[in-house]
Amino acid sequence: MQPQLDEAGQVGARKTAPDEVAPKRRWGGGRRSAVAPYLFVLPFFAIYCTFLLYPTFSALWLSFQKAVALDTPSFIGLDNYVRLVQDERYLHALRNTTVYALASVFILSPLALAVALAIRSFLVPSANLKSFYRISLFLPFITSLVVIALMFSLVFNKDFGLLNAFFHSVGLPELNWLRSERLAMVSIVLVGIWTYLGVNSLYFLAGLQNIPHELNEAAAIDGANRRKTFLHVTLPLLRPTILFVVIQATIFSYQLFEIPFLLTNGGPSDATLFLSPYLYEVGFSQFDRGYAAAIGYSMALISIFLTVIQLLLYRRFNR
Repeated sequence: MQPQLDEAGQVGARKTAPDEVAPKRRWGGGRRSAVAPYLFVLPFFAIYCTFLLYPTFSALWLSFQKAVALDTPSFIGLDNYVRLVQDERYLHALRNTTVYALASVFILSPLALAVALAIRSFLVPSANLKSFYRISLFLPFITSLVVIALMFSLVFNKDFGLLNAFFHSVGLPELNWLRSERLAMVSIVLVGIWTYLGVNSLYFLAGLQNIPHELNEAAAIDGANRRKTFLHVTLPLLRPTILFVVIQATIFSYQLFEIPFLLTNGGPSDATLFLSPYLYEVGFSQFDRGYAAAIGYSMALISIFLTVIQLLLYRRFNR
């Protein structure tokens, strides 16, 4: 320490400024502060890896193996996927699921848009009524699919069902909705429309609310009627919402399980056999785990492929 003159001219030791005092560091404090954020997110990643990532990759590896019941799995390569294109029941289930998906896209989605336009337009002038309709349309979507299937099993009942009672009251013949190969798929489609019409209408309502009202007024000033305004103003601005609804309807269609399983159990004569119930049958009735995993991954690949096609079409028509 070098000597230094103080204010009185005396030689003294140089005093250390308060801000020059080195702060005391606790051993390991910096390390603990760096590790703490990871400790908070560790439970999420542990659950995510245990219940999602591991089953996903485990099922992928299982799809390349022959695993029946409790037998030791053996690697067979792509034999399970080759078996898919040779399985008549799988191809029949794929056709039925595709028919339902097409009905969801080309029947359900336009009806949902029509309902949204009706609520948005002068047909429902009161704001309180619009709120009431929004709540009412959302209720079927949050209702359990098991409850919906049980309810419609009573509606479609041939002997005492509500629908046949209505037909009888107006002089129409009674129909065997769930036991007819021609009407069983129609019944499944009607239940799907009732279940998902409301929530899709709410999606379209949200899209309509994002369209500036000034654009409609400008089109009316230019002489456009309601039809031209809808085709040239409303519909182009609704393309993102339409894309979302169509992709969601496609994915949900290829995952549909409860309604066909509980209403018809795939019958009659596999007329309503869907991919998800067929996967359940192969995996939990026949205990063919490897082939069931291949069916599940084929469903995922089909959904991804159709979604990519829809995105490409959207980009092409959005230029």
